[in-house]
Amino acid sequence: MITTPFSISPPPSSYFLSSSSSPRFLSPPRSRSSSILLFTSKSSSKNNNPTPEETECPVPLDQQPINEYQSLSTSFPFSWASGDVVEYGSRLFVTGAAFAILVGMPVAWYGAVGAETEPVKRIVCGASSGVLVVTVAVVRMYLGWAYVGNRLLSATIEYEETGWYDGQIWVKTAEVLARDRLLGSFSVKPVLSRLKTTLVGLATSLLVFALVLVNIDGVEDYLNLTSNDSGTQVVRGVYNDESARSFEPDAFCGEPNLE
Repeated sequence: MITTPFSISPPPSSYFLSSSSSPRFLSPPRSRSSSILLFTSKSSSKNNNPTPEETECPVPLDQQPINEYQSLSTSFPFSWASGDVVEYGSRLFVTGAAFAILVGMPVAWYGAVGAETEPVKRIVCGASSGVLVVTVAVVRMYLGWAYVGNRLLSATIEYEETGWYDGQIWVKTAEVLARDRLLGSFSVKPVLSRLKTTLVGLATSLLVFALVLVNIDGVEDYLNLTSNDSGTQVVRGVYNDESARSFEPDAFCGEPNLE
């Protein structure tokens, strides 16, 4: 039996790093099967978490509060309230003045008998009609902005899936609720405050116009009831000897004058 000597070759230098103290061996490379198992375990753990499709808002796009806000802020005439203050006031003034001149004044002037004898009253009626139209427009804007503001600040959203009275309620997530309330607090509430101030001013104007009309009627009635020539008070619908003598002189023949 012949034996052959054999020698053990030293490990390659790539398996260890030389250091000042002692050699340090590197860990052997990871097998491909272990890496595949690690990838599959990570993918399975990801599948356990809800995907964005599962947590997506079920509310239709046209019924979501943020989209309703964007649509309202660009529509007529709701966009007036969210614009510049000077532009907002000028648009309301032009609207009221145009309606008063084109509609209110012709109706007040030609729609009543004896308008030439009461020009101030007709002008006040035409101006009050313009203020009334502006008040109606501002009330409509306020209702629209208040509706969108309530939906932004609310924690739940009422919506309809198909429009056949199948109402549903969706509870907002924390991110959506924070976003909507931030938008409602800093974008919608200032608009509502501006509209409230406008409504107070318009209501005061209507009250002033009403007082002016009442006072004009009182002055006219007082002038009609008082006779400057005779100094006697003549009441409409009440018999008076002097007025009867002027209209029926034959009935007072032979009677002495009241004077």
